[in-house]
Amino acid sequence: MDTADWPCCIECDVVFDPRRQAMGYDTCLTCGDQAAAAERKGWCVAPMHKSNYTLVTNRDELVGLNNKGGIVRNSV
Repeated sequence: MDTADWPCCIECDVVFDPRRQAMGYDTCLTCGDQAAAAERKGWCVAPMHKSNYTLVTNRDELVGLNNKGGIVRNSV
């Protein structure tokens, strides 16, 4: 397969494998990894009381999540 027909990354204009585009990605692996890492920075994993861990993406959900942990302060 000729690389002239391969898609270009929308972030850095580097040519990447067409199989990646077939999966629905418009970025190369490097740019895709950077975007995923930036997205994960906003995540928080919090333990529930006598239960499992839960993924929290909204900081307001952390208030009162573990009601067995003591005083719950309401955010203003």
